[in-house]
Amino acid sequence: MVINRIATLLTALRPATVQAHCDTADGPAVKDGRTALATGNVNHALKWIPAAGEDDLRDVFVKARKARTLGPEAAELADRLFLETMVRLHRMGEGVGFTGIRPTGTPVDPVVTAADEAIALGTDRALLPRVPQERRAELDKRFRAALALQDFDVDDVEAGRRYLAGYVSFVTYAEGEDHEHEGHEEHHDSEHGHRPEH
Repeated sequence: MVINRIATLLTALRPATVQAHCDTADGPAVKDGRTALATGNVNHALKWIPAAGEDDLRDVFVKARKARTLGPEAAELADRLFLETMVRLHRMGEGVGFTGIRPTGTPVDPVVTAADEAIALGTDRALLPRVPQERRAELDKRFRAALALQDFDVDDVEAGRRYLAGYVSFVTYAEGEDHEHEGHEEHHDSEHGHRPEH
């Protein structure tokens, strides 16, 4: 009986499509997804996906939370399927595919790591020497723009998306890209070292 309930819930959670790229278990989207599951507040995850995907993710979130009460194995599977759905919607919003979440420890571009550290520490002093001189002024400008948007209320999803748009602009420029990502502006296609492998 319990096994049937688990199977039914997990079938409902299964992503409808699986596409071409992936993100890592260490990336910020997955971390926020885990926070959403742990706290029961889906808004931690919603900021990573386009508004058009909100209903889908909310539905999967409710089912995942229910499945988590059915035991450790069900919780593990429910968490994985919720996170995969979230990252799939994130990638679709950027116009790219999704093939899975890469494991913890997947190598990340050192510039991306330095960019994340800059945001965490509130200074890009260690990052700037890693990029060509002619890009530093623009990178610093994008860093300050992202930093100015960082302190938002988790329940203000649109504010979260504005921060992520600034974050994406900053990190992708640090990686050497001059254009903005198409589609889902609110993130960093490389979602942390995950563009050409990001």
